[in-house]
Amino acid sequence: MSASPFDRLGLEARRLARRLTPEALAEEAASLLDRPLRLGVTGLARSGKTVFTTAVARALLFPDRLPFLQARADGRLIGAELRRPGDPEIPRFAYETHLARLAGSDGEMPGWPASTRMLSQLRMGLRWKPAGMVDRRIRPVRELTLDIIDYPGEWLLDLALIERSFADWSAEALAMLRQGKRAELARPFLARLETLDPAAPADDVTLAELGQGWSAHLIACRAAGLAVSRLGPGRFLVPGDLEGAPVLAFSPLPEPKGRAPSGSLYAVAAERFDQYRKRIVGRFFREHFARLDRQVVLVDLPGALSAGADAVEDLKLALTESLGAFRYGRGHGMIGRLLSGVRIDRVLFAATKADQVPAAQHARLDALMQSLVADAARAIRFEGAETRTLAIAAVKAAESVFAEHDGRNLACVRGRIAGRERPSVVYPGELPADPAEALARAAGGGFDFPPFLPPEGLVRDGHGMAHIRLDQALDHLIGDRLG
Repeated sequence: MSASPFDRLGLEARRLARRLTPEALAEEAASLLDRPLRLGVTGLARSGKTVFTTAVARALLFPDRLPFLQARADGRLIGAELRRPGDPEIPRFAYETHLARLAGSDGEMPGWPASTRMLSQLRMGLRWKPAGMVDRRIRPVRELTLDIIDYPGEWLLDLALIERSFADWSAEALAMLRQGKRAELARPFLARLETLDPAAPADDVTLAELGQGWSAHLIACRAAGLAVSRLGPGRFLVPGDLEGAPVLAFSPLPEPKGRAPSGSLYAVAAERFDQYRKRIVGRFFREHFARLDRQVVLVDLPGALSAGADAVEDLKLALTESLGAFRYGRGHGMIGRLLSGVRIDRVLFAATKADQVPAAQHARLDALMQSLVADAARAIRFEGAETRTLAIAAVKAAESVFAEHDGRNLACVRGRIAGRERPSVVYPGELPADPAEALARAAGGGFDFPPFLPPEGLVRDGHGMAHIRLDQALDHLIGDRLG
């Protein structure tokens, strides 16, 4: 007598149940977790992305300075190595070159690496012993491939353009050019616009002149310490492989009365803006940003405070708009993550260059950072991702000291400053406990956080570099994968 369909279904269910043992499920989970973990190093220009990436690699290769990385503290971290990049079309991050610059070589004193000019990737392999008894029995040694993605901070500005129109961008940009200190720098560009009729027929020479003029204005603003976060596009500052391309031959233009004729200066500029937004920004986002698993957002708060309250507010707006383009969240369990696609499920907001601030005030720097990113962090947590803020220095270039002045014992910092032979002691100003008060003081020019140079002896054979809370940053970003 043949088995009924229900009997056959029950038999198959029992066979499946025998295969779905805890050990088999753990092995399957391990295989899913074997894919590379992609960490995006995000931040605006001069936030310290190149230094951060270099310091992370050095710290993982020589983890003697990582007491708060749990796998290291437990004695389970076996080691790390540099590996060949997984994507042959992305340049390798020049770790050795940047480290040599930090160390100083050929008779030169240590210095900061050059800013990132192109997209790059550094691949590392990590090995560790699992924490759980079952995991250790199945696979005594685990391995993680970590891909660290670095790119010019200027390109982050472009994410805010994804949902914008040429008319809106032009109107805001031209309004900003007529405000405050920008007005003087914008005079040549605005004078050129006065000679043009946006409704006139377009020609390549004029469009190229406009693109060059807009690029020159952005560069001049940055050199003068004025924020460019709300202007962009980022490739006008760091063109990368688009140097001289027609897609960068446009600028903001006043909207003509009535509908802009097809082929007019305004219409062609709008077309190129849309091409830039869809082809350049959209493709870059899809191919790189949309594939990130973890994200660190680096913010040079000391630098922004020194530049004034407007710079801090500009920074806040730029971060909120840019981060809104990323995909955040966590699927419910492994299957949920697979079905929902790759999403960033852990984010660290890091106030960089914390060594410029006396150590006793780091908690205040952290509080100011929390205030700055509160809206963005709240939206990210709502999507299901975990967030944390930290005041860090990926490379510690200065130390906190006390100095007496007029009978007062002042919290200061000491380090190497360009142009001075000996380390200098600097009083940068006291950071208030209330973030609102800190912004008010910044508006009055109450801070002067000096850009210190790397100290001598920073890079020693077989050791990591001195840092501030880089181990806590790593534990938040990758610690769960080393469990």
